[in-house]
Amino acid sequence: MTIIESFEAIADKNARILVLGSIPGIRSLQDQQYYAHPRNQFWPIICKLLSINPDSAYVERLNKLTLSGVALWDVMKRCRRPGSMDSNIDFTSVVINDFDSFFESHGKIEAILFNGATADKIFNKHYYSKAFTEKIKRYRLPSTSPANAAMSFEQKLENWRVLPELLNRPLQESQ
Repeated sequence: MTIIESFEAIADKNARILVLGSIPGIRSLQDQQYYAHPRNQFWPIICKLLSINPDSAYVERLNKLTLSGVALWDVMKRCRRPGSMDSNIDFTSVVINDFDSFFESHGKIEAILFNGATADKIFNKHYYSKAFTEKIKRYRLPSTSPANAAMSFEQKLENWRVLPELLNRPLQESQ
């Protein structure tokens, strides 16, 4: 079974929202880009919500995302998985990313948006911190993957509207 390695986090020190996927699919790994599959709706949703030109280059979209206060990463650092489907992950092989270090160096994170149920479940199974749960809100959003065909683009977009709502709130006082 193939060992999959995730990408580094895309984040700056002022990030307020962390979007967490599970682990990159084959197309993303080939292109070395988050959410590279042409039918994945992540970038169309993000571009619409944050007024980013959807035709802009990947690096420009990442730049606009981080300037908006959004960080991007995956829950898993590595795992075994044939193909791209989360349902094929060998859950005994999961190694999660170093969230302690991430949250220590990104102290303004106020919320995590999980891109799908798998990211949420694995994060909750493998990472727990009392201080974390009291400070950072968590939202499980519908997966933007083409495998999540049960929801239309408009339904996913409506659920993901929590992102600009969170960004438009004043920075928490404890920061």
